[in-house]
Amino acid sequence: MKKFFVLLAALLIVGTFTACGVDKPANDKVKVVATIFPAYDWTREIIGGNDAFALTLLADKGIDLHSFQPSAQDIMTISDCDVFIYVGGESDEWVDDALKQAVNKNIIVVKLTDVLGDKVKSEEHVEGMESEHEHEDDVEDDEHVWLSLTNAQILCDGITDALIKAAPAQADALKANAAAYKSKLVALDEKYRDTLAAAQSKTILFGDRFPFRYLFDDYGLKYFAAFAGCSAETEASFQTVTFLAGKVDELNLPCVLTIEGTNHKIAETIIANTAQKNQRILVLDSMQAKVEGATYLSIMEKNLSVLREALQ
Repeated sequence: MKKFFVLLAALLIVGTFTACGVDKPANDKVKVVATIFPAYDWTREIIGGNDAFALTLLADKGIDLHSFQPSAQDIMTISDCDVFIYVGGESDEWVDDALKQAVNKNIIVVKLTDVLGDKVKSEEHVEGMESEHEHEDDVEDDEHVWLSLTNAQILCDGITDALIKAAPAQADALKANAAAYKSKLVALDEKYRDTLAAAQSKTILFGDRFPFRYLFDDYGLKYFAAFAGCSAETEASFQTVTFLAGKVDELNLPCVLTIEGTNHKIAETIIANTAQKNQRILVLDSMQAKVEGATYLSIMEKNLSVLREALQ
């Protein structure tokens, strides 16, 4: 309800500016807004410091994608931009209304799930996982599309096309930057494939949400988890904890994984219910919030190190 009233107030403000006929000065920079850190970082690399562009990350205060609530200022920032990049999952339901009231009626919109098309996967329910859906038809698309290096290459192409459409004179530079960056994505993807192909185990257990389906599917990894990636649950049932602790024992897993954040309570409870009670807790970063000083590639490199340790 709070999100609704914030959005309503922002749209009223935007509507006032629209009615006044605000025009974009011809010499303005191309304003690009991304809602999530991975898309922001990809775009930053593609722009490559080109001062013809002004890039803004909307959720830049360490806010998780699932709990992000756009402020009136956020809506105004979107309303006046030239290129808007967002995921398009369940967490972005507010976007449609924001775009309808935009001052700039010629915004070039990059919806990442549309760029991927039929490569978008549905959320998966695996054995032992808590379920939030009473019916199979209630399952949503998995919006964590950035957690795949192969997806990232496709999405960078979509972003590059949008930037060129907004600034045709910058096409050559944008294409060159995109090609150089994609070569880094390809190299890291190959490193993942070589490293994980040599891993002794192929199964990881999460005492947390699991937003890594795209990543795990890319490299043939298996998993057990307490919740699906977009779950709002924070407490696991006795049955779930018991099942996951039993899997740790059965598979002789050396660690239990969580996503970023300080609350590792479920992972700790799972470990406390295993036979050995000495498993490590490792963190895999799902990049749902900005990390100061980090890049998409540096976080994915770190995630590979975590996977290597977990699968030894």
